[in-house]
Amino acid sequence: MEDQVVRALLDQSPDAVILAGTDGLVSFWNAAAERVFGFSAEKAIGESLDLIIPEQFREAHWKGFDHALGEGDTKYRGQALATRAVRADGETIYVELSFAIVKDGEGTVLGALATARDITERFNREREMRRKLRELEQQKAAG
Repeated sequence: MEDQVVRALLDQSPDAVILAGTDGLVSFWNAAAERVFGFSAEKAIGESLDLIIPEQFREAHWKGFDHALGEGDTKYRGQALATRAVRADGETIYVELSFAIVKDGEGTVLGALATARDITERFNREREMRRKLRELEQQKAAG
C-alpha cells in the first residue's frame, strides 16, 4: 500500500516531478510535467534531460548534475531557482525548480529529482513592473 500512496502523490502532484537516473535519462515524469513541458511521459521517459534544457545551459547543467551526484547532495537543496526551460513546441518558458539527490536505504545515489512549476506569466509581469519602475525613476531624476 505504501508504494501505491507514494506513486499517487507523485502522479497527482500539482508541480512537475521529474526523476533522472545517474545517466541523466528521465525515469519518472508525472502529469504536471506533461502540462508544463508539453512532452508526454511516453516521450520523455528514457530521454536525456536535454529535452527541456535550453542548449546554452546544457554544459553548465551537466557539470552541476555530475558534481551533485558525485557529492551525493546539491548546493541548491531547500531552494527554488528560477530558470529557463524548453517546451515540446520549442517555446522557452520560465520555471521555478527545486532539486534533491535521491538515495537508496544504504546511501547509494540513484539519481536526481526535480520539481518544477511554470512561472512564465509571473516572471513577465515582474519584468514589466521593473521596467515601469525604471522609467518612473528616470522621469523623477530628469525632474
